[in-house]
Amino acid sequence: MLRLVSWNINGIRSPLQGVVHREPSSCAPVAVERILDKLGADIVCFQETKVTRDVLTEPLAIVEGYNSYFSFSRNRSGYSGVATFCKDNATPVAAEEGLSGLLATQNGCVGCYGNMDEFTQEELRALDSEGRALLTQHKIRTNESQERTLTLINVYCPHADPGKPERLAFKMRFYRLLQIRAEALLAAGSHVIILGDLNTAHRPIDHWDALNLECFEEDPGRKWMDGLLGVWGCQAGSHVGPFMDSFRCFQPKQEGAFTCWSAVSGARHLNYGSRLDYVLGDRALVIDTFQDSFLLPEVMGSDHCPVGAVLSVSSVPAKQCPPLCTCFLPEFAGTQLKILHFLVHLEQDAVFGQSALQVTNQTQVQMHQNKARVRSSRLRSSQAGSSRGQKNLMSYFQPSSRHPRSSADLEQSSLQLMHDLGTPMTPKEKVTAKVVEVRAKASETRDEKEVQTLFWKSVLGGPSPMPLCGGHREPCVMRTVKKPGPNLGHHFYMCARPQGPPSDPSSRCNFFLWRRPS
Repeated sequence: MLRLVSWNINGIRSPLQGVVHREPSSCAPVAVERILDKLGADIVCFQETKVTRDVLTEPLAIVEGYNSYFSFSRNRSGYSGVATFCKDNATPVAAEEGLSGLLATQNGCVGCYGNMDEFTQEELRALDSEGRALLTQHKIRTNESQERTLTLINVYCPHADPGKPERLAFKMRFYRLLQIRAEALLAAGSHVIILGDLNTAHRPIDHWDALNLECFEEDPGRKWMDGLLGVWGCQAGSHVGPFMDSFRCFQPKQEGAFTCWSAVSGARHLNYGSRLDYVLGDRALVIDTFQDSFLLPEVMGSDHCPVGAVLSVSSVPAKQCPPLCTCFLPEFAGTQLKILHFLVHLEQDAVFGQSALQVTNQTQVQMHQNKARVRSSRLRSSQAGSSRGQKNLMSYFQPSSRHPRSSADLEQSSLQLMHDLGTPMTPKEKVTAKVVEVRAKASETRDEKEVQTLFWKSVLGGPSPMPLCGGHREPCVMRTVKKPGPNLGHHFYMCARPQGPPSDPSSRCNFFLWRRPS
């Protein structure tokens, strides 16, 4: 069996809470290794890694038992990016970054690009500059012992921002390039799987509020998926596309099967999302070898959940990783060591072990002697300091006896004089007045803790209470406008409940209130 998993991880360096237990001092690379073990797949495809080569660390790239491949954004740091981790028993025979072939190296590339004459060289470079596609090609063996070629296309398709029409055009051109490359690979005799975040909910069943969206099925992204996957039952007739949505092959009518939810609104609590992540396979492969296609909504740590599939084939690993593998990067080359390399066979190295034991005993004796010297020197230094009359640290905070009146008395006298003369005080003088007032109370109470409490209560006011939402009469939450425009940075109040269907009374109400500037 061959198990594949795809996940938009929303930052491979971020703490993935809910997937693994993380201590405050633990680091993200440890989590990556545990995530791979948790998903239990032969091949794991990540999207939105948000790393560029300059910040890719060895623990992120080199994981015991896996070989990894990364595609980076060329334009922006901390943006986009995909990565594929293959178990050693599923090592690919070829790997390639991008869809156009412009990023391919001479050796170990996948090839089969199709006719791209409709694109300019500048456009192809732009489409591959954001690190959104990564291809790995594998040898598989069917149950009939036939050896086939399987190409995985790990993609993170662009999002179409309604406020940026140029991004919709970019998205559609990326879709077009993806389809040309996938169909060229099919024509060359390879099986093809497209898996990842396609950033489009294909059918109304894949979106929580499709019925209330205008022209849902007229969306350009959905029309493209219709052509890729096929449209059934239309009045104009049915169309059979070259690929199949593997999840809908096994669960054609399952509602609420979503893979993405808004993290800001807490929509995941009420399953108020959409299905944007897919495992698409060519028709012959899905019909003949797919045993299951699944979602993993219980796996937390991102605003997406993993998706995957199981194929009734076995992988034939390559003898050597292709050149794109991260273990061949100059900064990591020669550093990928297995745990067995650090183990010593005692039977073969008995003499070495005995000499090492002697050195260890001598080292421990020397360490004890050094510690004794340090303790004795510290003791002599402390005694010498005492004999010279070295003062305690707190002695530097005592009032000086050379001044007949303390600074607090002088401040109080000067402030009292300003008050008697009717002189207006500056904000800084008002704070000083508060300090003097508290010091006066301190002389009466002689309680340091009470003095501090009185001072901070007089200077700082507590937070103002949250307003209550209109639908539930519950305290609201405060949000900040992050969308560019005249209200950027302004604060507002809204219902604290998670987003959900309007018909659900437990979901968020429509309460909205701007926060008044202080």
